[in-house]
Amino acid sequence: MHVILAGYNIDREVIEELKKTSPPREDVTPETLSASYARISRDPRPVNELRAVARAEVERARRSNQNIIFKMGHHSVAEHAVFNFDIIGVSRIAIEEIEKFRLCSYTEKSQRYITLGEDFVIPEEIKKTGKQDIFVRTIKAQNSLYHKFHKKLKAYFFEKNKEMACNPKKHSILEGWAKEDARYVVSLATEGQLGMTINARNLEFLIRRFASKKLAELREFNRKIYALAKEVAPSIILFTEASDFDSKTYGEIEEKAQLVSKSSRKSEELVCLVDFTAEADTKLIASLLHTSSSLPYEECFKKAKGLSSEERREFLKSAYKYMEFYDAPLREFEYVSLTYDLIISGSCFAQLKRHRMATLTVQKYSPESGVTVPPSLGEIGSKKEFMEMMGETDHVYSLLKENIVNGAEYVLTNAHRRRVLLKVNARELYHISRLREDATAQWDIRRIAGEMSRLAKEVMPLTCLLIGGKDIYPEVYERVFGKPPKFFLPEK
Repeated sequence: MHVILAGYNIDREVIEELKKTSPPREDVTPETLSASYARISRDPRPVNELRAVARAEVERARRSNQNIIFKMGHHSVAEHAVFNFDIIGVSRIAIEEIEKFRLCSYTEKSQRYITLGEDFVIPEEIKKTGKQDIFVRTIKAQNSLYHKFHKKLKAYFFEKNKEMACNPKKHSILEGWAKEDARYVVSLATEGQLGMTINARNLEFLIRRFASKKLAELREFNRKIYALAKEVAPSIILFTEASDFDSKTYGEIEEKAQLVSKSSRKSEELVCLVDFTAEADTKLIASLLHTSSSLPYEECFKKAKGLSSEERREFLKSAYKYMEFYDAPLREFEYVSLTYDLIISGSCFAQLKRHRMATLTVQKYSPESGVTVPPSLGEIGSKKEFMEMMGETDHVYSLLKENIVNGAEYVLTNAHRRRVLLKVNARELYHISRLREDATAQWDIRRIAGEMSRLAKEVMPLTCLLIGGKDIYPEVYERVFGKPPKFFLPEK
């Protein structure tokens, strides 16, 4: 056996420095990896030799990539080329669109941990309306209130948690609570930044999708990222033009939806379980039987259905027995799913959207669904001031909507709610629960995740036997097995 490190990410500036001190060369591109790996299926030579050939013949490697991707349709070879992008000075609205792509990695500037400044995006759409001044005044008023709230909340949390305040190591936690509650008043135009790691196949997909976006900020981002990728790897970023499917489909569906949905009653429940796998516990046992026997699924289901309640519980306990708080449930849990209709704040959505191994679709931001008010603002006597700012924001939004179809949402805040339809399998629900129900999780998403788990346990109790935040995992485990798990969370 030979295992060879074929390559790894290097900072672009290091590459440029190395190029300056080396003779000119064309093989400083991820395209050679795609080309050499594409040849593995038809060329008997060791893959390290194929890489050497590709590096020596870059133009030929590029032609090979284009032929394999364009003519033969094997887009998977583009996945071997990986890019890292610094994305700076984009709005929260834009970040949400960028992070819709599942098979990528993102690390984002957190409004929970960093004290926000005054930077925000002024969309081209609003500049053209002649109402830029009122937009800017509103954003600046929101930002001013953010700093006022942050100062008051910081003092409040230090006073309320005197024992923690006596320990300098806990100060960052208290300061974080102040920042995360104050940020509810800031706008979706607020500038952020992120690091993105993406393979060429997904980058091409992003570029093609963004070519059809209505917002000018997203189209500008698209032009810039495409130019950078094309410069380095032109042979694997091929299908980039806007398509009618991307640009027209949702627009036509929205027109029909407006006719269908007139005068309908809207639910105000924050968390509604609207669909789930029927007989989920039985189907989970059947899928585990299927993996662990030679029986067809239909027979496995019959046998699972024939078990008594106690037998089902004992059978599934075997799937949990050696699980620790950091373990994902077995893959068979993915055969069981739940669909939730949620009404959540922009702050909550910023965290929920990171669970990309789920199906997540959203309605547009608008004042219709109301706002989420951090309880701490009421406790410091600032709820009235907060709601007055929300009222002014909603008024400005309505003024902007008079002139533009897209772009008014930039003035809305992290407190504004939107409707979300979320479908998760039970395995992913465990992950959401472990992370978002934990005592260290932010209160807004902790409340939502807790209600999701509660509803799930009602319809599939055995499937959700060990669900809960990682902080209470030892307690949950001991309730089921009569003894604690092998490992505990390390002390903070």
